[in-house]
Formats: sequence, C-alpha cells, structure tokens
Amino acid sequence: MQNSEACHTMDEGEILNAGKTAYPLFHAVLYGDRVSTAKFSKRLSCAIKHLPLRVVFHYEYDTQKSLDAGVRKDPTLVLDGKIFFEGLVAAEAITEAFETLLESV
Repeated sequence: MQNSEACHTMDEGEILNAGKTAYPLFHAVLYGDRVSTAKFSKRLSCAIKHLPLRVVFHYEYDTQKSLDAGVRKDPTLVLDGKIFFEGLVAAEAITEAFETLLESV
C-alpha cells in the first residue's frame, strides 16, 4: 500500500483515506488502458486526498467490459455505477466535481 498523504497511482482495491472511517465511501472503477488509468488515478488521488471522503479503486482493462458499461473514451471513471468522468480531466475539475458531489451527500 502507498502513503495516502502523497500523490500516487492507486493500487487495485486501495482505499484513499482508508483510516477516515467516518467519511462516506465511494466505489470507483477506472476503465481504459493501463497507462491512461494510471495517469488518471494519480491525478485523482492528488485532487481529492484532502476532501472528507474515501474512494476504493478498481481497474478494468477489458475493452468488451468497458463497452458493456457504456464507456466510450479512455480513461473513464465510473463512480458508484455511474459515469463520472470521461477522458483525462484536469485536477481542478476533479476537485470541483467531488466537492459538488459531497454537497449532495
């Protein structure tokens, strides 16, 4: 496991902010090739590690499974079963989207 305080590519099954059990837990699946999902994962961990939330990470590299899930662009982040981001989004946009999500929780 990586240090949750540092920006890093998340490991399969890793939970960002795992020790903060009072925070809501979101389930994320990153679809795409290994390079694009690794880049997105690192950007995501940097952008949201300071927010009051936990995210468990999974990766899906299978093209057919991606298509079956409605994914059309690499990388795509599916959060709790819904497409949340498509493409390599800027860190600022990631932070803003998660802040907005947290307002509705």
